[in-house]
Amino acid sequence: MKIKLAKKEIIHFVGIGGIGMSGLSLIMKGQGFQVQGSDIANNKNIDRLKKEKIKFFLGHSKKNLKDATIVVISSAIKNTNPELIEAKRKKIPIIKRGEMLASIVSLMKNIVVVGSHGKTTTTSLITSIFQETKIDPTIINGGIINSIKNNAKLGKSDWSILEADESDGSFIHISPTYSIITNIDREHMDYYKSMGDLKNHFIKFIKKVPSFGKTFICNDDQACRRVIKQVKNKNFYTFGQKEDSNFRIKNIDQNKLFSKFDLNVKLPNKKDLYIRDLKIPLIGIHNIRNSVGAIAVALTIGIPIQKIKKGLLNFKGVQRRFNKIFTYNNIDFYDDYAHHPTEIKVVLQSVKKVFKEFEKICIFQPHRISRLKDLKIEFTYAFRDADKVILCPIYSAGEKIKLGFNYIDFAKKIIKNSKVNLFMVQDKKQLAKYLKQNMSGKKIVVGMGAGSISNWIKELPILMS
Repeated sequence: MKIKLAKKEIIHFVGIGGIGMSGLSLIMKGQGFQVQGSDIANNKNIDRLKKEKIKFFLGHSKKNLKDATIVVISSAIKNTNPELIEAKRKKIPIIKRGEMLASIVSLMKNIVVVGSHGKTTTTSLITSIFQETKIDPTIINGGIINSIKNNAKLGKSDWSILEADESDGSFIHISPTYSIITNIDREHMDYYKSMGDLKNHFIKFIKKVPSFGKTFICNDDQACRRVIKQVKNKNFYTFGQKEDSNFRIKNIDQNKLFSKFDLNVKLPNKKDLYIRDLKIPLIGIHNIRNSVGAIAVALTIGIPIQKIKKGLLNFKGVQRRFNKIFTYNNIDFYDDYAHHPTEIKVVLQSVKKVFKEFEKICIFQPHRISRLKDLKIEFTYAFRDADKVILCPIYSAGEKIKLGFNYIDFAKKIIKNSKVNLFMVQDKKQLAKYLKQNMSGKKIVVGMGAGSISNWIKELPILMS
């Protein structure tokens, strides 16, 4: 779908406070479009939009569409939303965020990052590498990049670096020049219905990469390897620890401050390359893989190795990805976005590897009833590398569906299958009370989830005082 846009259009974003929607609206405002939007509550994303003089409506109402000529929606917007209903009634063009993103970047050379996990970190790592060059790319990311203090930036060059959301399948509308597939996992099954359908979307996406571009696919991921076998056009490179990877990770060394590794590069019709002592200020094999995806695309487009190394070493991180928030009683508290069993596992594995002598406490808030229902069994096995789990109530994200099983029984299954101690809390005050009474000794605490848990963690120092 090719969208024709004129600068006289008034583009209304329904749910503009979302990380992806806010980023796209910022870029479109920077390009000279008239942009406005609405959301049910204020947040930091909206504060950034207001600084850019983007008109904001608190709450969803058909009145907000009085002057709108185009409406942009994300997968989070329900059919019952009054603005969506009004747009249909007035026959205002309704465009999905992914389609609008595709249209905006269609005239740029781009690097598009897709996958079930690790997209935001990978996009941020590429951005950090580009910052060591004279290239000034447009950036649209799914998290706040600390070095630019935003999730989006309009660049002066004809390059763009994008995180594309696969939750509603709209990522296949983007035509990438270069793309990275971090992994493919059972996620967003409310849209895809089956793993076969999900994989087919990724195959369609790979086919869209032109002959002068390239796709970089994680070879360590089982689902990615299955997809590779189904792609007839071999216009891709692989990366990972597996021996047959084009960009093979070797000699990994991890500690609390950074991960170090070598990279063996074997490409068809090119001289082999061995890169030593690559460093990233991140822990975990998942982040090493993310960085290698970024390295692979940077090398391919011609960025010198020394600039790549410097960009990785100077990486300032991204918010909500294992960020230290505060210290209480000599115990460090971290915040992480992990909300899927796979994400929880890799974060806890990373923590266990570098914080060997610490008791590992995970505060977990499940995100979305539909996700918990679909992956109930997988969640119960996800905490094996923790010592204790503090289980919070489910963050429904507006879903009004029944859980279908007893939540206390779910907690008991976590105890049994992950072999951990578990304590259930009802709210942030009860969480603070429990922590205040039990925080002593050599411990590390990690809050996990995609809902309000991040704010809970940040509020704990006041609640525990």
